[in-house]
Amino acid sequence: MSHAYLFSSESVTEGHPDKLADRISDAVLDAILAVDPNGRVACETLVTTGLVMVAGEISTSEYIDIPAVVRRTITEIGYTDANFGIDGDTCGVVTSIQEQSADIARGVDDALEHREGHSMDALDALGAGDQGMMFGYACRETDELMPRPIAMAHRFAKRLADVRKAGVVPYLRPDGKSQVTVAYEGTSAKRVDTVLISAQHREEVDVETLLAPDVRSEVIDPVLREFDLDAEDVRILVNPTGRFEIGGPKADTGLTGRKIIVDSYGGMAPHGGGCFSGKDPTKVDRSAAYMARYVAKNLVAAGAADRLQIQVAYAIGTAHPVSLAVDTFGTEKVDPGRLVDVVWDAFDFRPAAIIRDMDLRRPIYEDTAAYGHFGRKECP
Repeated sequence: MSHAYLFSSESVTEGHPDKLADRISDAVLDAILAVDPNGRVACETLVTTGLVMVAGEISTSEYIDIPAVVRRTITEIGYTDANFGIDGDTCGVVTSIQEQSADIARGVDDALEHREGHSMDALDALGAGDQGMMFGYACRETDELMPRPIAMAHRFAKRLADVRKAGVVPYLRPDGKSQVTVAYEGTSAKRVDTVLISAQHREEVDVETLLAPDVRSEVIDPVLREFDLDAEDVRILVNPTGRFEIGGPKADTGLTGRKIIVDSYGGMAPHGGGCFSGKDPTKVDRSAAYMARYVAKNLVAAGAADRLQIQVAYAIGTAHPVSLAVDTFGTEKVDPGRLVDVVWDAFDFRPAAIIRDMDLRRPIYEDTAAYGHFGRKECP
């Protein structure tokens, strides 16, 4: 008999302080890649009441006005009033930037395989920017081959931001969170049990008589219909504390990379620990995680398994991964012993090959900073 259980995943809007930090880091990355595709970027952001600090290691041939990028990003997200705790026009911006470590750069610029003369292949010349392991995952629970809890949580969070920006629910503010609980039997998603929405709002708004009905009709019901679900069968929670006036950086300090589970698979698959935002594609925390998802998605779409996870690991300064593992959770349609060989033969996990095949030296990253990095049709 299949084991029955509940599983939950969360998402947050682009106005959440951690996502504001992620967005700023990726906006700086995009600004550099737009003028210097070979720029090296490891950009970290901290946001708090009235203040943004951008720090990190950046090597680029061009000058970038980082404070201007920061202010533009904050304003675009919707923080335009100092009463929100931060606004793009008046906040303080502090930068502390240095070049990429020469010890790291030598391993990235000239990989171990190349230095030792084992290969003259140009794709073996670029080494991984760090050690570590990355995971890719795919399953048949949604059209985009993502787990249902995180896919739905992203949809709710995105719609919450969309109705705010469009003026459909004009009293909302930029911060917000969603959470979705799905009932499973074994590896099969059976029903949605609970939907939780926390939406920041203006002071005068009554949650019970105005916000809750508006969020239900304009945010929750449309997304449930998208997934062919009846709201009557789902437990709905909206702002369960009763108020959510104070939000954004005024309520919580935001940091780049603190929402890595939101960014990936909502906890349904492991995470290697390295965040994505603010990192150029020589950092395998980002590019190899993208590649692992790409491979997992293609194997599931091809019918090799209904649920599949890939782990890949690197040593800093080497081009080839040190390990690769595939898990199909008993859902395989082909011999699982052959899948690892198939992956090694069919897909190239060298950083230079990933960058080439996905065309990753472009300013495409700011849009990935909220609502998940995977399951997006606009991404390579």
